[in-house]
Amino acid sequence: MQKVLVTGSDGRFGKILQKLSPKFIYSNKKKLNILSLKSIQNNLKKYRPNYILHLAGLSRPMKIHDQYINKSIDLNIIGTCNLVKEASKRKIKMIYLSTSYVYPGKKGNYNEDDALKPWNNYSWSKLGGECAVQMYKNSLIIRLCMTERPFIHNKAYANVKSNFIYQEDAAKIILRIFNKKGIINVGGPSQTIYKFAKKNNKKIKKIFSKGEFPKRTDMNLKKLRKLIKS
Repeated sequence: MQKVLVTGSDGRFGKILQKLSPKFIYSNKKKLNILSLKSIQNNLKKYRPNYILHLAGLSRPMKIHDQYINKSIDLNIIGTCNLVKEASKRKIKMIYLSTSYVYPGKKGNYNEDDALKPWNNYSWSKLGGECAVQMYKNSLIIRLCMTERPFIHNKAYANVKSNFIYQEDAAKIILRIFNKKGIINVGGPSQTIYKFAKKNNKKIKKIFSKGEFPKRTDMNLKKLRKLIKS
């Protein structure tokens, strides 16, 4: 039986995953400290997983990555590096959730091999984690843009295109591509954030980005569709 160790299981996405895949091994920061090699080693020795699904890290609000740069570096970059080091020693498959925000956000329809240029500290920290994961060939990097259901804000950008997807839907897709390697864009249809949000909240109000948010972070999902069909 294949064993999957999930880091950051106390987070929003981790809790959703627990409902879909209760047999996975779920570790929170009390059980597994990703900044401690000893803690990682103890967990890997105890559970002997075949996969590590890495969810732990610092995410929202975005401004926290500006306010607490050291914490962002520690949790999203150094913690990821530590996991890759120990996974590579034991030939454990590493699955890392990154973000569509590593793309420049100008032209949209980004392919997995397009040039990257993060536009804020959060996306820089996620790209930092990607660098470590890419050095280890037995790995999968998933770039996505997901959110809770229902949409948590009362306003949404009407001039920003993305591939927003609800966490439940993202989890189901990720479970289907678990055995793949490399980099895969994951998300929903390319559309404005306002259009995405309005489907579940007719009272959502339009706002317009004036440069504080890139207007085209949407990704090309051809690779994902091909993998799911095969």
